[in-house]
Amino acid sequence: MSKQAAQNVSNSTQAETWLYMAIIVLAQMQMAFNVNAIPVSIGPIVEELHVPSTGVGTALVVYSLFVAAFVMLGAKIGKAFGERLVFQVTVLLHGAAMAVMAFSQDAGMMNLAQALAGLAAAALVPTLVVLIAANYSGQQKAQALGILAATPALSGALAFFVAGFLGTFLSWRYSFGILTFLSIGVFLLSFRLKPIPRQKGIKIDGVGVALSAIAVILISFGFNNLNNWGIVLANDNAPFSLVGLSPAMLFVVFGLMLFQAFFAWSHQRAELGQPPLLSLEVLDSPQERMTIVALLIIGALGPAVNFLIPLFIQIVQGRTTMQTALAVVPYTLAIAGSAIFIVRLYDRLTPRRIAMVAFTLVATGLIILSFVVGNNWGTAMVIFGLLLVGLGEGSLLTLLFNVMMTSSGKELAGDVGALRGVANNLSTALGTAFAGVVAVGLLSMFVTSAVSQSALPLSLTRQVNLDNVNFVSNDHLHEVMAQTTATPEQIDQAVNINETARLRALRASFLILSVFALLAIFPSLGLPDYTTGEEPPPPKVKTKPPARKKTAAH
Repeated sequence: MSKQAAQNVSNSTQAETWLYMAIIVLAQMQMAFNVNAIPVSIGPIVEELHVPSTGVGTALVVYSLFVAAFVMLGAKIGKAFGERLVFQVTVLLHGAAMAVMAFSQDAGMMNLAQALAGLAAAALVPTLVVLIAANYSGQQKAQALGILAATPALSGALAFFVAGFLGTFLSWRYSFGILTFLSIGVFLLSFRLKPIPRQKGIKIDGVGVALSAIAVILISFGFNNLNNWGIVLANDNAPFSLVGLSPAMLFVVFGLMLFQAFFAWSHQRAELGQPPLLSLEVLDSPQERMTIVALLIIGALGPAVNFLIPLFIQIVQGRTTMQTALAVVPYTLAIAGSAIFIVRLYDRLTPRRIAMVAFTLVATGLIILSFVVGNNWGTAMVIFGLLLVGLGEGSLLTLLFNVMMTSSGKELAGDVGALRGVANNLSTALGTAFAGVVAVGLLSMFVTSAVSQSALPLSLTRQVNLDNVNFVSNDHLHEVMAQTTATPEQIDQAVNINETARLRALRASFLILSVFALLAIFPSLGLPDYTTGEEPPPPKVKTKPPARKKTAAH
């Protein structure tokens, strides 16, 4: 074979190889676009379907709960039927769910659509990791995992613009309808992927499914309602209380107890020689456990920042959704870029060092934001702070994903994907809830303190419910104060108090998040301290616990 012919074969093989990645990325974009299009489309959906904004938000919660609750089951289904087949079926199922979403007439249909989409995604997410492990190795695999980690950020930015444009000028339904057609395209392209044979003898651990699903649902639901129902003590919005305690905190506590029961049950099954729902080999070393801790922290910090940024831009500055999308473009691009290109440092820097530097970047960016955030979001230092946060966040998402994969080996790729899916969804709920609780709690404290030191009469402050303080725009506060006996001068004073308290609360929230980013350096010390190069040193052979011998009955 001539040198030119060999070069042509090499180029053809490389193009075919990266076609696999394009198919996987399109499937990831299909899921991520749906998640990001929902909040962007809240206004048009509320106006057309006459449902409250909380009803639209519930659809997103339903999706997240179904993904997190059943992603470990989804990994088992992939092994039982073959990951490529499951990929194809779930891509179409997700597309069908998007069609239901596009034709929804009420909140019930939206919830049904997102429940179906969540079930499909629960099985689809682990297959993406397995397909990458089956089609790539060495540096290519590291690069592919980086691209997969960057895809949600790029999809989020794309959804902001596309869904924002369609919702404004055509209809919000088109945003979800195009995902149905995308799913058909991905399905047709998926036949180019290498078929993955099913694993024989796969049995579903029903008890493990129930324990893990209920635990995830309780924890997620509890975190999502910490603000609504109270952190420790139940407030008036709580559906019930137990000796005065908030059901949100009770849900979290009981969920953690069920998770402990799940791991105890899984260990027992492993000792008896029966396969658990999640292969415990993915968590059997301190290095792997520290990786998960670090992933949970950065997974929570990202959503917390994503909660605070729109809160500031839309509530404090009164800007639109499209303006919000434009304002966070540098942050989003920093996440995506660092997630893709950080792999080029793997042969020069150890995972431990990269993680420590990345968490330091995140903390530095958050500290900068806490000092420079003001009414002019476009200042250079604010953008610089966001860029630092994005660079650190994207680097960590890819790095920790790679460490999980290389520590566990190719045969456990589905379990790694499932574990990552659970960690991502739980950390998202935790980060959003934590940011909300901290920001609202600080706002309430600052407002109460400022009001007590102001010249506003007690008779006026009694007309405003200071026990239920939240982030509101100046226009909304004007409307509320207009219903009281306040004079124009007193209304202006109340607005000034609100403006100052909002900024102080946001700045303090960013500073508190920076402390957690610095604390995350400690679990980073448990990451591998060797450079990876093409492939890290082979992991230690992981032996399953010996099966417990059954004694004969006498």
